[in-house]
Formats: sequence, C-alpha cells, structure tokens
Amino acid sequence: IQTYSISPENEYFNVSYGSRNNGDEYVELLLEKALDREEQAEMGFKVIAVDGGSPPRSGTVEIFIVILDVNDNAPIFTQERYSAKVLENMPEGSVVLTVQATDPDAGVNGDISYQLSQAVGQSESSFVIDPITGEIKLTKPLDFEAAQIHELSVRATDGGGFSAICKVLVEVVDVNDNAPELVVSSFSSPLPENIVPGTVVALFSVRDRDSGANGKISCALEDQLFFSLRPAYKNYYELVTVSALDREETAQYMLTVTAADAGSPPLTSTHTFTVDISDVNDNAPVFNQTSYTMYVRENNVPAVLVGAVSAADADVGLNAKVTYSLAPVQPAEQRSCSCISVNSENGHVFVLRPLDYEQLRQTEVTVSASDAGSPPLRANVTVRLVVLDENDNAPLVLYPAQDSSPPSTELVPVSAEAGYLITKVVAVDADSGQNSWLSYHLLRATEPGLFTVAVQSGEVRLRRPVTERDTVKQKLVVLVRDNGKPALSATAALSALLLKDLSDVRLPHSSPATEDEGGSLTTYLIISLVFVSLLFLISTVVFVARKVCKRKELKAGPVLYGADNLQSSLADAAAAGTLPRAYCYEISLTTGSGNSEFKFLKPIVPSLPPQHCATGQGPADEQDFPCVPVSTEDMAADNAGTLSAGQFNTL
Repeated sequence: IQTYSISPENEYFNVSYGSRNNGDEYVELLLEKALDREEQAEMGFKVIAVDGGSPPRSGTVEIFIVILDVNDNAPIFTQERYSAKVLENMPEGSVVLTVQATDPDAGVNGDISYQLSQAVGQSESSFVIDPITGEIKLTKPLDFEAAQIHELSVRATDGGGFSAICKVLVEVVDVNDNAPELVVSSFSSPLPENIVPGTVVALFSVRDRDSGANGKISCALEDQLFFSLRPAYKNYYELVTVSALDREETAQYMLTVTAADAGSPPLTSTHTFTVDISDVNDNAPVFNQTSYTMYVRENNVPAVLVGAVSAADADVGLNAKVTYSLAPVQPAEQRSCSCISVNSENGHVFVLRPLDYEQLRQTEVTVSASDAGSPPLRANVTVRLVVLDENDNAPLVLYPAQDSSPPSTELVPVSAEAGYLITKVVAVDADSGQNSWLSYHLLRATEPGLFTVAVQSGEVRLRRPVTERDTVKQKLVVLVRDNGKPALSATAALSALLLKDLSDVRLPHSSPATEDEGGSLTTYLIISLVFVSLLFLISTVVFVARKVCKRKELKAGPVLYGADNLQSSLADAAAAGTLPRAYCYEISLTTGSGNSEFKFLKPIVPSLPPQHCATGQGPADEQDFPCVPVSTEDMAADNAGTLSAGQFNTL
C-alpha cells in the first residue's frame, strides 16, 4: 500500500499512515478542525488505499461520522425587546404576550425554560409567565391611573445552564373607567332675594383620572334661567346668578351640576346645590279688594262692628306682619267723618257713635296697611261707609200749611161734577227709599161720602155732585202715612166752601201778610206782561220796516256803468235831451278803473226836474251829484235786464 486518501476531501478529517518501531503499520483518521454539530450533525466520506502495482489497485472503505452535541450555545430570544399594549380593564388570566427563545443545541442542552427575573413596581403580583411556552399573563386587572407602563425582565435558561435575558414593556391603555369628580371649594346659602346678577354662589373644581378624551370634562347646569356656570381658571367653575331672584315666586332652588367626560361611552357625575333664598321687604301689603263698601243703619249703637278689611303680604316674618290704621287726611282733601275706627291687628272697622241718615248718608275713609319691615311698606284702600235709612221721620205736610189758623179754605162751586179737583195735599218725608213712599187717606170729613183722596198723589176730588143737603162749609182731615215699618204718619186739615157764585166770595180772617204777598205777586205779573208785549210789538215793527225797504230797492233795479267815460256820456245824453226823466245816481270810482269794472248804482232821488240837471240848480243836497236824463226805453231795458252793449257803452 502506497497511499491513503479521503474522498471527498474535507477540512475536518485527514488520513495519517506509517509504521511503528516494531514494524507494524498503522493508518489513523485525524481531526484537523473542530466540529460544530449545529452546522453539520453527520458526515460521511470514503478512505481509499492504493497499492504500488501496475496498474495500481485500490481499496475503499466508507466512514460515517455522527457528531455528538456539546452545550456550547446559550438561548437566544427572537427579539431583544418585547412590547405590548394592554387595556386596563382586561380580566385576570389574559395573555399579554408570548416571549420566545431558541437554542441550537440538542437534547437537554436545547431545552429552554422561562422565568421573570425582575419586576418593576407591582409587576410581580400583576404578571406571571409560563416557563415552557413563555406566555405572560395577568394575575389581576391593571390600573392605568396607578401605572401607565410596566417594564419586565424575562430570563431563558437551557439545560446546560446557559441563559439569556430580554426586556418586556407593557403599556397600559386607558379605558374610560373613572367618572369625573366634583370638589366644592366654597358655597353660599341662603342668598338675599335682592342680590345683584353676577354674584358668585359656589366655586368648585372637576377632575377625571382618565387621560385623553376620557379625561376631558364638560360641566352643565340643568336650570339656566336664574343661575349659570362660568369657567374660572383651569378646571374651576363658578356658579353665578344671571337674573333677579324673587323669594315670593321660588323660595328654594335645587341646582344640579352634571360633569361628563368625553369617553365612549361617557361617564357622568352630578352634584346638587340647594340654594335657599332669604326674604327682603320688597312687597307692600295687598288688600283683597280694591275698595270696600260697608253698611250701617242709622241710630246704631256706639262701637258697632260694620266690617273688616284684610291685606296680605307676600313676604315672611316681620316683613309680612301687617298692621292697620286710618290714613291721615291731606289738607286739600275733604275731611272725613271721625266716627270710624279700625283695629290695628285684625282690620275690624267700627262706628264709634250713632249716625243720622238725614245728616250723613255716606262717608269715605282711607285705611292704610303697613308691614313691619325696614323700611316699612304700606298700601291704602278706600272704605266707603253707607248709612242705611231707618223710618225715624214722620211725613211733613207742605200744603196746605198746617201752622196757620184757621186751616186753608178751598172754594168749590155747587155745580161741580164728580171728580172735580178741589186741592192737592203735598207732603215730603226726610227718609229715603221705601220709608219715603207716602200714601194719602181721608181720615175725617163733614161729609165722608162727598170727597175722595187719591192714595198716591194726594189729590182731593169730589166723589159725587154737590147736593142742597150738603153743608156749605166742609172740614176734611187727610192722613199722610209713609211705607216704613213701623209706619209714621201726619195729618193735614183743610176746609172747603160750597158756593153757587164765586164772584162775591169774601174770605174772612185773611191776614195782612197774605194780602201784601198777593198784591206784590200781581204787580210783578202785570209788569212782566207789559214788558213782553212791548218787546213783541217793537220786533214786529222792525221786521215790517225791513221788508218794505228791501221791496223798494228791488223795484228801483241796478244800473251798470263803465268807469272810463261815464261822466262825459251822461253829460252828452243830457245835452241832447234824450233822457226825458231825470235820475240822480251816486258814483263811486277807483283810481285806474277799467272798462270792465262795473258797479250797481242806487238812485238817491227817484226823479228830478230837467232844469235841475241841466243848470245844476236845485236843492243844496242835490247839487253835488251829477244828474243824467235817461230815456224811457233805456229804463225799460235796464229794468228788464236786457240792456244792449251799445246802450251800455253810451251810458
């Protein structure tokens, strides 16, 4: 054997051959380079022996080498740093993440186990790892508000004792699991009802332990009519008044403030402020009626209760305590009756003394109601006291007068028929209403069947014609009775004379005073009649005179003339003798009068002799006026209103 070789050649093995001292030959397979099972676990090749013959011959042998593992590799994690996000509301036992390490060794040397080698904060009690699979699980729910990031260290160890470490970062994701919190810093209650708008009632702050949108808070007030929320600074809010308060309308306000975050779904919290309103004397007493009318009968007993006034005050406490009094009378007002009094506590109205309807029928007083506030407020009301009539006045006979002696005498002709009016009894009653209704009755008479008295009017008439058997002088007594209860009455005595001829009547026992009064009255009547007659006569004469004057003017008729050549035309007509009759006219001209200006001329003297017009001689009062003779045709045309243009121009 000449040589040994390996086929195929490799870098790990080589063949060494030779002979020993004792002559033995040897062949050795030498390891030239260290093996790495992780790179190549098995290896196969051939060893070839070649002899020295010709041709040389060779022999081969196949060698299969199995490389045994040695723990020469430590575990290696797939990542140097692991990170995971976990919702804070994940339940216990949830898998956060799985770590993985590899070891190229085989057998026990390649078996890896995991353990948490180090924990930060509460990580020891919050996480656990599966030593075989490397799953990291939660031992309890995480709290974002307690720790937002958890840092863990995981160690991987193989069977030979080699190990490796990796970092695990667990980020806790916030979940909207915290409702907003409201903390009150200051609060004022009760509030006076006259507090000005804009006053701060409460100061409070809000906070939310969540983050992001879950931690954004908004506040709202349910009732925005009288109160509102106003941001102060940062997360502070002020509860302020926005309008005037009125305790009489609302004595207590329940204000609910709601704080809500922006999470999904949003969480809310509420806080209720109870604001009491204290009273201020801002309400005057108010009477339950705008005015009062009370009635009392005349001749009442002193200090009689006739009614009561009542006023209420919307305030409370002393501000609502009402006292009553009579308001003082102003100097310009009519002084009221001093017979009325009012109880200051309950408003009862009393009449202090008896009243007489005939002297005082009604009166008015002003009652004032005042509260006990500071300053006190008051209100006034008018109380009208009406006195009711009692039948305490008997009828008073006005006619015939009952104080004269003898009684009045009426004349009755014997020829009077039944129903003849003899006289009328006139009476009045100072009472009113039903108490003043009077009725008349015949109480006594010389001949009761001869007379009758009208119940309502008091007229005394003949019931039947007078006969010869009737006494000439009749005496009557008429009873006048009112309608009161009990009824009061009076009597009227009169007499009547039954006469055949009234011209020769002489009434005896006439007093001088009566005669003087009758004579004066007659004189006044005569003077009045004469004055009226004279006035009528004068009016008639004036009216007739005006009618006559107007009629004469209408007969004379108007004459129109031009202003430019009126005088020359009249003079030419007079010289020509074309106007047989002479009229005298009054002329009134204005400076610069034109041909179109005319005036009606009134004749002053209806007719004058021609010589007066021609010579200018005549009466002195006629010489100052121009006299123009006018023809009969022109006069007729003028009177008829048909004067032609030529005739007019000539005139």
